[in-house]
Amino acid sequence: MCRVYNTIGCLNAIQLMLVRYNVDEFRTLNELIHFRKNYQFNEEEIISDHTLFIQEEKSTLEQEIAELIEAIPRNKNDLEDRLRQQLDDYNQEIENLPETHSKIIPTIRDYWLNLVICSKFWFVQLECQFNIKTFNYQAKKLLSEKNKRFDYLSANFQDAVNESCFPALQAFEKKKEIIENLNNTIYGAVGEQKVENALRILSDDFILINDFCCTFKPPIYNKAKNDHIYSIQIDHLLISTSGIFLIETKNWSDNSLNNPDLRSPVEQILRTNFALYILLSDASKRRNGSFEHQNLIDRKIPIKNIIVFTNNKPAEEFQFVKMLTLPELVPYIKYFKSIFSAEETEIIAEYLLKFSEQKKLRSKLKC
Repeated sequence: MCRVYNTIGCLNAIQLMLVRYNVDEFRTLNELIHFRKNYQFNEEEIISDHTLFIQEEKSTLEQEIAELIEAIPRNKNDLEDRLRQQLDDYNQEIENLPETHSKIIPTIRDYWLNLVICSKFWFVQLECQFNIKTFNYQAKKLLSEKNKRFDYLSANFQDAVNESCFPALQAFEKKKEIIENLNNTIYGAVGEQKVENALRILSDDFILINDFCCTFKPPIYNKAKNDHIYSIQIDHLLISTSGIFLIETKNWSDNSLNNPDLRSPVEQILRTNFALYILLSDASKRRNGSFEHQNLIDRKIPIKNIIVFTNNKPAEEFQFVKMLTLPELVPYIKYFKSIFSAEETEIIAEYLLKFSEQKKLRSKLKC
């Protein structure tokens, strides 16, 4: 099976955007596509959930109000009963105090005990009265708040639903806007994943680098085009025993093919081809360098350009760039004869991987 490095470019771009805006909850591209196709349903589901939530809140309030009305006098009576019981206990302690004697020390002790019990007696009365008043205040306040909320829900049910679901709808609209802006990238990722899946069936002599990005300092100068190349990016870089394949993926619909803008991807792949040629030529010419291998020194590494269309391909043809449909891709690659050994292919791949600059991060989204 073909060895694969890096996440496909469009998927990586989506991951970066979702993590950046903190909406990294999707696990697959299909989940993203499903979400995008069901905006109205998702919005209606949010409103429905909050309508049910408000209905449940109203029902709960009605029950709690009834229970409070019943519980307030009962709890007040319980507090008063506990007060009476404590006072009775202290009265009994006072009655059980021993009679005073003529001796000084016992008399002082008895008066002290009497004073302590009487102090407790009066303190308990004050404390219980305070607790009863506090309970009455808090209970009436709670009952008033619940009655006020219940009356509001009864008279303004739809407004309450709108208020409840507003934050969720606001977050939904933000998520919708982010994903809408990613629409082309999402379908690009679908196409790139199809290409990767097709290439995975190749033998382990093939090495695939997805989203090959490389920056040049100083830039590479293309004299024929008067172009300073500061960086390159290609969807798939396939290294094989027959050479290197630059593969750009287009997941265009049939409607898009009616007015294809092919100049941009063709120019991009030719530009990448030139920069990669310079990069490899520099390595193959250097002795005691990156290609320190007797069969790679001064050898030309063929670079072939492919634009793959995951649906139908346009009729237009271009020199130096092969237009293929997805089913045509693997047979076309296998058509070329091997000119490198597996070891040489490995050396080329290791050299190119050193230049790969894909930014990686942790994301829930996988293909």
